[in-house]
Formats: sequence, C-alpha cells, structure tokens
Amino acid sequence: MDLLNTLVNKGLRRESPTREEALAVLATSDDDLLDVVAAAGKVRRHWFGRRVKLNYLVNLKSGLCPEDCSYCSQRLGSKAEILKYTWLKPDQASQAAAAGVAGGAKRVCLVASGRGPTDRDVDRVSDTIKAIKEQNEAVEVCACLGLLSDGQAERLREAGADAYNHNLNTSEATYGDITTTHTYADRVDTVNKAHAAGLSACSGLIAGMGESDEDLVDVVFSLRELDPDSVPVNFLIPMEGTPLAKEWHLTPQRCLRILAMTRFVCPDVEVRIAGGREVHLRTMQPLALHLANSIFLGDYLTSEGQAGRADLEMIADAGFEVEGAGEVTLPEHRVADRGGCGSHGEGAGRGSHGEGGGCGSAHEGGSLCGSAPAEKGAGAVPAVAGEPRTDLVAVRRRGAGTDLAPNA
Repeated sequence: MDLLNTLVNKGLRRESPTREEALAVLATSDDDLLDVVAAAGKVRRHWFGRRVKLNYLVNLKSGLCPEDCSYCSQRLGSKAEILKYTWLKPDQASQAAAAGVAGGAKRVCLVASGRGPTDRDVDRVSDTIKAIKEQNEAVEVCACLGLLSDGQAERLREAGADAYNHNLNTSEATYGDITTTHTYADRVDTVNKAHAAGLSACSGLIAGMGESDEDLVDVVFSLRELDPDSVPVNFLIPMEGTPLAKEWHLTPQRCLRILAMTRFVCPDVEVRIAGGREVHLRTMQPLALHLANSIFLGDYLTSEGQAGRADLEMIADAGFEVEGAGEVTLPEHRVADRGGCGSHGEGAGRGSHGEGGGCGSAHEGGSLCGSAPAEKGAGAVPAVAGEPRTDLVAVRRRGAGTDLAPNA
C-alpha cells in the first residue's frame, strides 16, 4: 500500500504526514489492519526498539473535583461510586510508589484531582517527590495536578519532579462540548509552563467520546505542535454516574488504528497506551505494543487495571522487554533537544498521566482511570462491536487510599 510506505518513510525521517494521510489511516479497513500495524511498528521499532516503559499511578487525592469534565469519574456532580479521600501523606504516597517500582515501573505518576494546585498543595507534592526520590533516586517522577499558576512548575522541578502531565484530551473545536469550567487554551498554557520550567512535558488525548476522525487528527496534530516528550492515548471508560456512561463507540480495531495514526504523526515520541486498554483492546492488547512503547502497570486512578503480573507476561509473550531503569527512553536527538529531559539519568526526567487533575493518562472514565479488572475472564461474554462491556469496568478498591495491597 503506497500510503503505508509513504508513512513509514516519513516516520523514519521524523517528517509529519499530511492531515489527509492521517485521516486515511483511520479510514483503513479491517482487512488492511495488520498491514497498518506492521507499518507503524517499523517506525516504533526504529526509534524505541522492542522496549516497553512501565509507568505507575499514585492517586494522591481522589474525587471531589470542582471541574465538570464529562469523561471524569471525579468530576463535579459525579455519581460514580469511586474512592474519595483527601491528600495522602508523603510516606503513604512513597509506600504506594514503591509497590510500582518493585513491579518494574521506572516512572511514578503523582495525580491529584482538582482544578489546579494551591501553593500549599505544591509544597505537599514537593515533600512527596522528595520522599520518593530518597527511597529510590533513579525513579522518574511525573506530577499531574491540573492547571498550573506562574512559578509552580519551577518549584516542582526544584523538588525533583522530572515531568508534568496535562492532556489536551480532544480537539479545540469540540473541547467546550466536554468541559465548561476551563478552556482548551488553559490546558495548552499549562503544557507550555511545564516546558518553560525544564520539565519533560506529557500530554495526550481521550478517544471514544463521540468525536469524529477529524477531531482525532486535529488533537494529535496539535500535540505534535506542542511537542511533548510523551503522548498518552486514553480510551474512554464509560463509567456509570458520569455524563458519558453510555458512550460505547470503540472496537479493538479502531483503537489500533488510532494508536497507529498517533505513531505516524508523533514518530519519535513516547506513545503510551493509557486508560481503557483492557476495556477496549481486550485480547488485542499485545498487538498494540507494536505501536506504543509505554503502558501503565496495574491499576488506574479510580478503576482497576489488569494484574501487574499479567502485564509483564503479556510484554514477554509478545516478544518485547521491559525498559530498564538505566535505559534512556527517548531517542538521542530528543534528549539533546530537551537539554536532558525525558528520561531517568537526563536531568529533570518526565512523567505522564492525567486529566482533570490526574496525571498523564489513565483517565477515569475519562480522568485517568479506566481499566478492566484482571480477574474477569472465565465467564466473560465475547465482545460484540459497539456492545457495552460494563463487566470490564471495576472501581478501584485497593492500593492508595485503602488498607489493601496495591496491584503492581
């Protein structure tokens, strides 16, 4: 297929495809899907080999958010029966982070619900970052606290943060349809603040909210222009109690095409499969590793994820390997361009994850959450395209904010 050959050659040269080419990827047929995955896989392997970076979420403060993001289980007016708790103490957060690191994660994403942090909140998170770094100096820490005010990104970097996550989520044209309490421009401003402070920027999207192919291409091209080091791709978890609870539009095939399009548009960037991979990719998750080079380990912010051990087995069985703590994630030219950002051992590092105050991506039904419980399987009903799979959505009841051991 001439289209795919063109996209591979452009990806290897770090050239941007045209909007028409990106739209054409989303329009490919299921008969051509494996060819699309194979082509995007060549670009992925050129820049990242067969390494898979593991990231681990710690929800520092859950629920009770004043923002009205339609996708988020922590939103204002949410009736989702999620865990609700105020700030974890630094030692509690550090213990939670240690579980992820022990499971193989090289980055910890610290997420807190809310519009944005107060200066006191920045102090709290700074203390938490220091506690985590004291326990494991090599771990990357990404903060995801919502909209930043002037000077806050610099303070987080001084405390040891490597990255900051704030997702664009959807196209500028449709942003007002999902959120009214802040603007698309507010989100762009926060990503730029992270860049300016020397933090590795992480910003991504949520697919499955009823958007068009044009909207998906718009947001991915906007992300390319913002030039974050990592782009988390969330697939909406339609959680009961949120306005988008009935939005079940995704199939495994569409998810793969979205990931492939993202890889072609952002060839040398860390593309992360974030919230919703277990719910929407299901048994096709291993195939998605040929497109993305990063995933979240274990649970998400407010929903359960696949068992950590199952994540590791999936990576090995698919012929990939977990990226080690001493390995640099990003290609050499991006590390040089950033002056050392983007991965452990390079100055300020990075992070990933968050919506609504979350962290770089694992939306909760939208805001960093979403994922299927690992224990579902034996009696699960085969999926039908477009059929709701509410059996694959489970609220997190373990780990941070509980007395039960985390899933890592």
